[in-house]
Amino acid sequence: MVVDDHPMWRDAVERDLQQAGFEVVAVASTGTEALARFKAARPQVVVLDLQIPEPDGVGVTREALAHDPSARVLVLSASGEQADVLEAVKAGATGYLVKSASRQELLDAVRRVARGDTVFTPGLAGLVLGEFRRLSDPAAATDPTQPQLTERETEVLKMVAKGMSYKQIAERLVLSHRTVQNHVQNTLRKLQMHNRVELTRWAIEQGLDED
Repeated sequence: MVVDDHPMWRDAVERDLQQAGFEVVAVASTGTEALARFKAARPQVVVLDLQIPEPDGVGVTREALAHDPSARVLVLSASGEQADVLEAVKAGATGYLVKSASRQELLDAVRRVARGDTVFTPGLAGLVLGEFRRLSDPAAATDPTQPQLTERETEVLKMVAKGMSYKQIAERLVLSHRTVQNHVQNTLRKLQMHNRVELTRWAIEQGLDED
């Protein structure tokens, strides 16, 4: 589903997706329209502008995912501001592109988000991954409420939060795909989370830092 209040932009995104073989099951121009059509059409992926008539893109993301947690939201916004990115991710978006992204970047992002990966316009990950130091801060060890991750788990978590696939992480760290999966599963268990999307959202909310 494509949601944008600018008809020319909405039509262009819809056309690009259809030409690439995606089925566009609905389009909408307002938040109210988007939520009504989301419930009727049940799209796998929503390509969503943030600045739409109320409820805005953050509100739509939050309510749509409460209705269907299996859906994926890819924000496509003119804004690259840190606050906007964080709000979208906290609401549940698993991808964020700025509108300067190319057609190919958009198509790749839709495919990856549909698979459950996180995707950011290059540079945005560094903006949002800013304050996450508690897990690697020795002072946190004195706080029993803080989950303690190993150095390797923290390293893998940073890469997951940047949208890297397990295969990419394995290649970067010279590990097997299975070892990377095990690190992620251990991290999920420690944080009492259920899947990679929850884990990524949590990491970004913590402001996972980019070294």
